[in-house]
Amino acid sequence: MTYQFSETTLSNGMRIAAEHSSEAATAAIGFFVKTGARDETSALMGVSHFLEHMIFKGTEKLSAEEVDLAFDSIGAEHNAFTSSEMTAFWGAGLPEVLPNIHDTLSDILRPSLRQKDFDDEKKVILEEIAMYDDQPFWVLYENAMEQYYNTSSLGHRVLGTPKTIVDMKRDELAKYFFERYSADNTVVVLSGNIDFENMVGAIEANCGAWETTGALRKYDEVVRFPGTYTKKIEDLHQHYLMMMMPSASFQNPKRHAVAALASIFGGGEGSRLHWALVDAGLAEVASASADSSDGFGEQMVWAVCAPDDAEQVSTVIKEEMKKLVQSLTKEDLSKVIAKASTGVAVASERPAGRMQRLGSMLTTSGTYISLEDELQTIEKLTLKDLQEVAEEFPWEPIFEASASQS
Repeated sequence: MTYQFSETTLSNGMRIAAEHSSEAATAAIGFFVKTGARDETSALMGVSHFLEHMIFKGTEKLSAEEVDLAFDSIGAEHNAFTSSEMTAFWGAGLPEVLPNIHDTLSDILRPSLRQKDFDDEKKVILEEIAMYDDQPFWVLYENAMEQYYNTSSLGHRVLGTPKTIVDMKRDELAKYFFERYSADNTVVVLSGNIDFENMVGAIEANCGAWETTGALRKYDEVVRFPGTYTKKIEDLHQHYLMMMMPSASFQNPKRHAVAALASIFGGGEGSRLHWALVDAGLAEVASASADSSDGFGEQMVWAVCAPDDAEQVSTVIKEEMKKLVQSLTKEDLSKVIAKASTGVAVASERPAGRMQRLGSMLTTSGTYISLEDELQTIEKLTLKDLQEVAEEFPWEPIFEASASQS
């Protein structure tokens, strides 16, 4: 199936981009706003995620119940997510209902932000935070990130903290919304069987009056704080550990090589860590990843094991790090290329997947790379590429964190 890329920008700065094919059986649309936990002040930590909740609470035209019905009545999928990097709202369905999906999304993205809804959702979010606080690894991860990045917003919690949510005022949330959810800070992406020109006209009719605020992301120097951190948790029967070190940003053309090396090291079954720790019975979980974000990246290793095995697990991880580059083989390379290519292709097989890939890409870097070009980059990786990124972004932890029973 052949996809064509088209894009335009409205006079208010809203960017519209699409990968479209008349052969696709479905269509998808997403509104990606370049604002997330990293764009918040410490006092308003969690406001982006709070707004994700508020978007679905209704508008001047629609109540919360009518918003749900607007999607359900036409058989459309819809969802939203908030991360450190962005907030996104999307829907997908048959091609003939895409205009309806767009009408609903563009309407709810200008929400009423009523005080009662704000008060109600505050309780829901506090319950959500409490739910995650019951997950030991999540507790360790959030606390470790705060220690690792210290006062930087890169260590902000997406959900916020109980204190920031309790203290947050409706007017503070509204001010953040009007500053950040502007036309020039939003990318509208489409994929599948669509009429691009008609959809541009519809988007301009619905969103052409959206404000332009000149919202910009602050790119402060990424400062990491090497060291160790230990979190004590009551009634914890296992030992959790994580290690962190710098990696390639999303904008770095070497990020695919970095990700490939991370996959060989700790990307599930067949990885170095799986054989050395999980298959050997030393750890229940042992994984590694390379996460590329806007302007920076991190490599992480995490493991779960019995408390008595914690020291040995940490030692084995570091031994495997030292052996990684010298032990690379052509078989490793062919396997990881096949795995990465399959992952990218499968994720983009449906228009909804292509839409999310396109939205995340344009929101993070602003630059379009076709699926075919990305696959070609992956398939051209060599052992030398992996060896070079191992020198530039070595698997040598600068920060180690653990959680154990108090």
